Amino acid sequence: MTASPKRIDIWHNILWSRYKGRVFSALHELADAEEFDIRFYQMAETGGDRKGLSEVDTSYHTYPYTLLFKGSLDQVGFWDKLRVITKCALKTDAELSILTGYEKPEVWAQMLVLKLRGKKIVLFCDATIYDQPQNIVKGLAKRVIFGLANGVFGYGQRSRDYALSYGVKPENWHMRCQAAALPHDYNADQVLQKRIKMAAPKEAPRFLYVGRLSPEKNLLRLLEAFALVKKKAPKAELIIVGGGPQKEELERRAGALGLDPAAILVGSKSGNDLFDEYAKATCFVLPSTSEPWGLVVNEALHYGCPVIVSERCGCVPELVIEGETGFTHDPFDVQDLTGKMLAAPEHFADVEKTAYACLGLMRSFTPQKAAEQILEGVRNALINLG
Repeated sequence: MTASPKRIDIWHNILWSRYKGRVFSALHELADAEEFDIRFYQMAETGGDRKGLSEVDTSYHTYPYTLLFKGSLDQVGFWDKLRVITKCALKTDAELSILTGYEKPEVWAQMLVLKLRGKKIVLFCDATIYDQPQNIVKGLAKRVIFGLANGVFGYGQRSRDYALSYGVKPENWHMRCQAAALPHDYNADQVLQKRIKMAAPKEAPRFLYVGRLSPEKNLLRLLEAFALVKKKAPKAELIIVGGGPQKEELERRAGALGLDPAAILVGSKSGNDLFDEYAKATCFVLPSTSEPWGLVVNEALHYGCPVIVSERCGCVPELVIEGETGFTHDPFDVQDLTGKMLAAPEHFADVEKTAYACLGLMRSFTPQKAAEQILEGVRNALINLG
């Protein structure tokens, strides 16, 4: 007699996240062929600073899911969220629930109901010790929340160190890789040829940033570093792709440094326009002072583009192989960033060799791999829980 599949609930905050769509789609396919019945819950379609970035693209979500609220999660009242979440927690027959957003009070309530019902809980945790300032009250709260959980999923070494520092046992921490949501027609061989053809020459280096224009991205220091680079490499270019609350401040600072704001701050780009920027760039630069992972680094490497990444970004131990796929830098030291930018054109002058290194590394950071790791973590969690 065939055993009934083990039922698992997975909760996520917003449908907007394409990379989660890719991972959950792969997870659904794997689970369908194995011993799990996984139900996916999306709290809302979008939220926070994602509202102004792009529309929700459901073509990345090829798995069945329950959408609890239309529109932005920010526009849903606390009591409405609490009512829906606790109702689901009271009714679920899942053997294991995987939750996200453990810093939110409604998720605390969800955990409490599940624990009172004797249900098992695993948390998705994106944070690292470098991500946000720590304090005693937050630290105690995290020890409580991690203590209530039966396991934690996290990205990479820094996430593991973070979870263990708050009392999570090593056997209860489960690795899942971070995987970018690449276009449906992405082809690594075509990317390589395009990169070889389009990469900027070393005498006219081109530096690229893609993301939010906000203080934690440390773009004021990036502008200062680039102004110093221009003094030694007059043909150098800096392209900042994206929008956000710091745009006007960045324009003013660029002008004060003698740079052309219109040439640097080019607004949002997507599709082939964005992918061409990766193909042309000498290096992608992510100078953030706070970054749990830095998924855009995955994206740059998938396009054969080496990276210069702040040492505070969570992805550094896994993605930045010093001198091969990129460099790290001190985000508070403009001279350090300047030096790495000046070194990059010569160091990565062999475009094909560098692109091979970047693309080779990213073979281990795919939605399929992430899905396999989640299933492995679920199996281990169920075994450890008895």
